[in-house]
Amino acid sequence: MAHLRTLIQPVGWLLFLAIVSQGPLARAEPISDPKVRAAIHRGLEWIANSQSRLGHWSANDGRYSTAMTALAGMALLAEGSTTTQGKYAPNIRRAVDYLVSRSRPNGLIGEARDDRYTYGHGYSMLFLSQVLGEEEDLDRRETLIEVLTKAVQFTGEAQTQAGGWGYVSAKDGHDFDEGSTTITQVQGLRGCRNAGIPVPKEIIDKAIKYIRQCTLPDGGVQYSSKGGGGRPAITAAAIACLFNAGDYDSDYVPKLLDYANRSLANIGNESFGHWHYAHYYYAQVKYREGDTTWTEYRDKIYNRIISEASPNGSWSQGYIGTIYTTAINLTILQLDDAMLPIYQR
Repeated sequence: MAHLRTLIQPVGWLLFLAIVSQGPLARAEPISDPKVRAAIHRGLEWIANSQSRLGHWSANDGRYSTAMTALAGMALLAEGSTTTQGKYAPNIRRAVDYLVSRSRPNGLIGEARDDRYTYGHGYSMLFLSQVLGEEEDLDRRETLIEVLTKAVQFTGEAQTQAGGWGYVSAKDGHDFDEGSTTITQVQGLRGCRNAGIPVPKEIIDKAIKYIRQCTLPDGGVQYSSKGGGGRPAITAAAIACLFNAGDYDSDYVPKLLDYANRSLANIGNESFGHWHYAHYYYAQVKYREGDTTWTEYRDKIYNRIISEASPNGSWSQGYIGTIYTTAINLTILQLDDAMLPIYQR
């Protein structure tokens, strides 16, 4: 059954992947700067050592364990470890087991009492889909396929009439939608689709239409389909999502990129809020553009990230929690290693 599911490849998504592979992008170069390598090593060690006995990590006040576990797991996967190989294989296995244990009968990965459960659900789809591609144990593969298949179904049912997603499902949130969690769902769905999990094309089509409808004349993507003004962080996330869909050369994407560049090209600008979230996606965009566009940005962002590291290897900036900031920073620092398919050029 697993092999059958893996072979299901709708034509639209094959074209989508083909377009992505043809972008005008340079090959990744392994990270050679010893200062960057040292910061990555210390950070990964801190993440590994701070994992709970149950396999999870949490934000401040013990919140958002599902989302934090998935983000921390992504940082460990970016090092090159899998569930069976590499230095952090035991940590990744425990993280996978924790998230699998949080899979509900309705497909939600997480806790319904969490007031932001779609973030955890989307990031979990992303993390577990990356694990599935490298999972060698047949029983674990079958479990992951089952969990992710149900998760995709939940995401489809949670989509709002406008085509986005809110902090909770459309039903639980009275059809409220919001840009950042919409991007989280889309990237999670893309990871699942790449791993062979069937994803209905209409879900993605509605989501892309939603992003376009939320785009203002100046290129900013607004907070919600109901309004809320353009947001640099959500705009950067939207570009990363659209780049994943191979949308490089239209008039539309450059307009969004110009808007994002005005706020995010200056690394020191924090006036827009959610700095780490914004650069988590903006770094993906710059990395996909490649060449000097990436290297000039990379040098600036790396210098700032490394300068803000704590002696124990973690990063404590931001209000969500140390694990959140550390996982995001490590993901950015490891982009050039190109270990994760979802971030590869």
